[in-house]
Amino acid sequence: MHVSSVIRIAIPSVLLVGALTACSSGTARPSGAGHPSGATTASSAPSTAPATTATSPSPTGSSAAPVVPVAEVRDAFAVLQATYSDPGCAASEGNCEYFLKRILDNLNALDASMKATPEGPAHFKQSLAWVNQMRTTLAGDFSFPNLRKHQALLTGTRDRINTWMQSHPEDYR
Repeated sequence: MHVSSVIRIAIPSVLLVGALTACSSGTARPSGAGHPSGATTASSAPSTAPATTATSPSPTGSSAAPVVPVAEVRDAFAVLQATYSDPGCAASEGNCEYFLKRILDNLNALDASMKATPEGPAHFKQSLAWVNQMRTTLAGDFSFPNLRKHQALLTGTRDRINTWMQSHPEDYR
């Protein structure tokens, strides 16, 4: 086989692999970047995300929390309920840290959803009070040792909200 034949076979294969890798890498270009015509590479499909936005207290203590869409109450509640299938602190200390921070994040997201709902925060007064009480007790310390110390408070807040929501199915179905 001649070298020119090998090159004719190899170059298209390399280009194809490169193109496929670029397409599947998941990195998006800024609008018009790198395209000779300046055309956008982003989809022009309308967003399905809710228009409501809010910031919730950041467990990291960052004051510049990004503005993100707030999930509907039913969606935020479903995410919180998924913590029941996590082995939690029984699995390992590493999983315990993940689990407790997950519950905290999920409770914060549900809190934001309840405050942004069309029914208004008064509709979720009791649940919001439980989350506020939890935050007051944590006193801004979202470190793992403090979350571990208040593990019963975190899981108890989740459980009370779950019980309340189960008696108000219209809020999550």
